[in-house]
Amino acid sequence: MENDSESEQSCWAYLPNVCLSHVFWWLDDRDRSRAALVCKRWNQAMYSGFLWRTRTITFSGRPSRSNISEFESTLWYVKRFGKYLEHLEIKFLNPYNAVLTRKFQVTMRGLLSRLGKCNSRLVSLTIQHLELDRLVWRNIIRNQFIKNLIIFLKRMGIHLVHLSLKGARVTLEEGCELLSSLSYLKNKSFASEINIEDFFSHYLSIYSSPLFHQTMSTFCNLVILTLNYNCISDELLEILCKHNAHSLWTINIKCHIHDPHGQVVWGMSWANLAKRAPKLKVNFFFERVMKHDSLARILLAEIPLRSISLRSCYFSDPDWSMRPTLTNLLPAYKHILQKLTLEFNNSHESLDEELLQLVLSCKKLFFLKIWAFLRVAFVERLLQNQAEGKCTLRTMKVRIYTNRYETIEEDRMLRDIFRRYRDLIDSELNYFVIAYPMM
Repeated sequence: MENDSESEQSCWAYLPNVCLSHVFWWLDDRDRSRAALVCKRWNQAMYSGFLWRTRTITFSGRPSRSNISEFESTLWYVKRFGKYLEHLEIKFLNPYNAVLTRKFQVTMRGLLSRLGKCNSRLVSLTIQHLELDRLVWRNIIRNQFIKNLIIFLKRMGIHLVHLSLKGARVTLEEGCELLSSLSYLKNKSFASEINIEDFFSHYLSIYSSPLFHQTMSTFCNLVILTLNYNCISDELLEILCKHNAHSLWTINIKCHIHDPHGQVVWGMSWANLAKRAPKLKVNFFFERVMKHDSLARILLAEIPLRSISLRSCYFSDPDWSMRPTLTNLLPAYKHILQKLTLEFNNSHESLDEELLQLVLSCKKLFFLKIWAFLRVAFVERLLQNQAEGKCTLRTMKVRIYTNRYETIEEDRMLRDIFRRYRDLIDSELNYFVIAYPMM
């Protein structure tokens, strides 16, 4: 027994440091702390920098006994391992009341202060869906949190490559001050990826703000920019063309019904940007902005559009028609469109033929997602065209809406179609098709 024990001990004693560190990588914080007590060598393994480079810190927005440990463990981590941190994501899930937002603000003040002093490696910061315009964020708490974040960004802006404050919902002035913090030390920001989708509060016409244009002119190395359409203007496109054309690769634009989207943007502005930034790809995401007149004003032929998503949720309007968009507007991008997502309630009009012709006309289309009132035969025709090489889809996701609770007949027909085209589906497609009652 003693020999077996010595043999077992020697195996662990001579385990290479690289292997030991990888063992620690699979452990959570509590198990790592316990393992570090085994011996001096294991304690040293716990301080391997690569174990702590990436961190997601989640705070529950609901009152519970675990809240205290969440806040305490966060500060423990930052004090001991914050200097190794390179990628940080903070999640604060649906805060329930002002007491929790206050605790979160105080904890973040300590976290950001400590990181600002000990860390020089942080390249990515993500704090999403804070919704600072909600009532649970009392003004004094909200203002203090924003102030702490601004101070931190001024210190760390020179290092940050990626910043996502998606869903922050701040005022125009607050938002511009936060973004300007990244260029505090050098009057320029070299961040390559900025996500400010839903960053500003609803109903703000950001596109007409000289302050916003001045703020965006400080960015000179953008590769990926994500924002709302209420930020888009001729002035912004000109700024991107002047300062970021050499690097700009992707612009993701969300257009929501509650955001102002009636501004006039000239096709020439898009054409100049596309010319100066030849690798540029633009992706549009429309939420309940479905009327042809509104879309035609936004979707100009000069835009290098690669992906478009049109979602009306479950809203239905008998006076609205999707047909002009499918037949007149989207075909303008048939030579460049790669991803198409359509989710709408077309219970008042049949669009099977229009949808099929659109898909067949888009020769580079590889991703298709459609949720709509369709006939099952639409799926079979699409698969037949795929088999004949008339389209080159790699992903096909279809939800067929029906006006009945029972979808037994549709399910049977879809199973038959799947059996007939199984070889094609298995070899070429990420395939998901169902019938769905829409009552």
